[in-house]
Amino acid sequence: MKKLKLGVLGVSSHFVKRVLFPLKHSSSIEIYAIASRNYEKAKKFALKHDISKYYGSYEELLGDKDVDFVYIPLPNHLHVEYIKKSADAGKHVICEKPLALSYEKSKEAFDYTNTKGILLMEAFMYKLHPQWKRAWEIVQSGEIGKVRSIYCQFSYDNEDPSNIRNIKEYGGGGLYDIGVYAVSSARFMMDEEPKKVLCELNRHPEWKIDILSSGILDFGTKRSMFTVSTQAFPYQNVSVFGTSGVLSIKVPFNMYPDVPGEISVETSIGKRTIFTKPEDQYKLEFEEFARAISEKIPLPVSVKDSLSNARVIDALFESAKRQSWTEL
Repeated sequence: MKKLKLGVLGVSSHFVKRVLFPLKHSSSIEIYAIASRNYEKAKKFALKHDISKYYGSYEELLGDKDVDFVYIPLPNHLHVEYIKKSADAGKHVICEKPLALSYEKSKEAFDYTNTKGILLMEAFMYKLHPQWKRAWEIVQSGEIGKVRSIYCQFSYDNEDPSNIRNIKEYGGGGLYDIGVYAVSSARFMMDEEPKKVLCELNRHPEWKIDILSSGILDFGTKRSMFTVSTQAFPYQNVSVFGTSGVLSIKVPFNMYPDVPGEISVETSIGKRTIFTKPEDQYKLEFEEFARAISEKIPLPVSVKDSLSNARVIDALFESAKRQSWTEL
């Protein structure tokens, strides 16, 4: 199969640390072009990493007729603007989460790309890792009984005031950055949408972004709870509690590409550990998106899924503002 040519908007640290290396070893994707608002930065990066084209503006890259699709890892507040510009240029788009800073803006972006015949996908890479497929199969098998609750903890420590995740105007804060994973994974494992939510946010006194966020998603007869923090010891875990047992995913989101996924299951019979094949979830994510372009298969993260997640995030912010339950 002919390799699809990828253009990247911005030399983001996330792209460099998580995406660059695995895609250099892809059989279906070529990192063909890179753009930065600093031409010399783009040039230096491209020459270092053997990338064919480099540009001093995002618009120049979008004007390259050989680019098949683009990756947008820009600050959150720029996502919708460059999704639309990419669609205008005829480029399919994989965009970092959150795709937009509200449900309405997310819907606007999806509607716009749809009218242009452009594929748009939100980059929830964890869904492509085999450990989540295996966890889903175990839950569906009934081994832990009927699901009653899910708990997610996700945290890291970032106290750099210049980091984009700590700038309110850029869409910074823990709920947008990692709370979206807690919501997405709960909706995935519950296989339904919450009816109401409750949320409490602790904000940084100067930066005004949420640095400690806790929420409850009420699904009627079951609930999901989470706490995420951008100023705490780095940690992540997801546990699914059923009527007959509990399932836990040790590293649910930022899984190492060379380490097996680890799932523990505990029931009245005893405790067992399941390991899944080491995989690079970013490579899988981009290659599945490329297949959706080339082979017209469904996107691994659907439009409906992304919009449903955005609606819940909106409701959590509204709940924190009102200090009460918010219905969806």
